[in-house]
Amino acid sequence: MTTGAGHGRRRAVRKGEQITGAAREKLAREMKEQYEGGRSIRAIAEAYGRSYGFVHRVLTETEVSLRGRGGEQPQRRLGTAAHSGR
Repeated sequence: MTTGAGHGRRRAVRKGEQITGAAREKLAREMKEQYEGGRSIRAIAEAYGRSYGFVHRVLTETEVSLRGRGGEQPQRRLGTAAHSGR
């Protein structure tokens, strides 16, 4: 069950239901693809009705390179007029 262009809610299994075998591999591929496309772990977890920990574990099983906390940060330019003096 998908709504929209891959960003809707997906509920292929009931919340809390164990996912194993081919179903887990398929889910892992989908989650990896979304994560590498820029979606956050929290957003993926919410879309699939799973916990943050579950999604994190599935992504690490796929050996995906996890991003740092807080998402992408804009590069700060040195010597700008908006220097805070700290």
